[in-house]
Amino acid sequence: MIIGVPKEVKPDEYRVAVTPAGAEMLVQAGHRLVIERGAGLGSGFTDDFYETAGATLRDGADDVWDEAEMIMKVKEPIEPEWPRMREGQVVFTYFHFAASDELTRAVIHSGAVAIAYETVELPTGELPLLTPMSEIAGRMAVQEGAKYLERPQGGLGVLLGGVPGVLPGKVLILGGGVVGTNAAKVAAGLGARVGIMDINLERLRYLDDVMPANVHTLFSTRYAIRKQVEDADVIIGAVLVTGAKAPSLITREDLSLMRPGTVIVDVAVDQGGCVETIRPTTHKEPVYTVDEVIHYGVANMPGGVPRTSTLALTNATLPYAVALASRGWRRACAADPALRAGVNVAGGKVTHAGVSEAFGLDLTNVQDVLVGPKVT
Repeated sequence: MIIGVPKEVKPDEYRVAVTPAGAEMLVQAGHRLVIERGAGLGSGFTDDFYETAGATLRDGADDVWDEAEMIMKVKEPIEPEWPRMREGQVVFTYFHFAASDELTRAVIHSGAVAIAYETVELPTGELPLLTPMSEIAGRMAVQEGAKYLERPQGGLGVLLGGVPGVLPGKVLILGGGVVGTNAAKVAAGLGARVGIMDINLERLRYLDDVMPANVHTLFSTRYAIRKQVEDADVIIGAVLVTGAKAPSLITREDLSLMRPGTVIVDVAVDQGGCVETIRPTTHKEPVYTVDEVIHYGVANMPGGVPRTSTLALTNATLPYAVALASRGWRRACAADPALRAGVNVAGGKVTHAGVSEAFGLDLTNVQDVLVGPKVT
């Protein structure tokens, strides 16, 4: 199979879908990898690394998209890339369809096969291709929250770790999954007072067992959230509903309960966000203020640490990419339930319930598209 890796064009996105080591593995598996010149520079990988690995370089993105049977990316195709998708072409990347009606309809119209990293799901419920980026985003959320909590950035002027004689800052984390757990680890390591909220009691029991003493678990209700935001210094949105829009847990009215200079970091922004007043921002302009509360809404947080992120992402995606390329997407997805769960749109049909529910679109059973077109 011909696999294409274009350069990421989303603003401030420095990751690349495949490392040189990953390129070598794909070539050794008998496939041809076509990569746009300069695609790896943001992550510290020069073109000569890819040439040595056996990849073929192309001068422009159009050439890569035209030649490739499967495109591997990091972020969802943005508007200038939509016309490049074609019928039957596999696009393997993060899509987060539920956050964008326009993207969803563009992929449907193209006839391409959209396999979303974020919905590849193991029988245990683990999301193996989302986990590494969630780990990074969770850890970064505390770093960014601490930075914007500083007074010159407009924050409350609180040091999360405190000092002897002065209470540490308070970090409130909404969601006890991968993002929330990693955020809690970093916040606790800084010495902050950490509260982590979830609606899953079993998850809270687990976190209570493994977290240090300065992390406290709380059952999440609207009443409890309103009380906790009153004295929180940093609030981290870490809620995920696989493939669907994130639930709104903090409303515009709730901002009036917060102190001026409180910082909200909503990691769920790429799925619509769990804060009503959040909107996507960029690394160049990461924050804005609503009712004197600072909002951080960067939708590609791991893109800020591309060297780490690219290595972690390729470690996770490569086995699935090899399977798709070696067996074809239909056979690979038929054989692997986890990969099958990643098929969100195929041949103009929506095959993931979360996407269907988000926009009221007809849902097609993924098994039906795996059969392939009938030959007459």
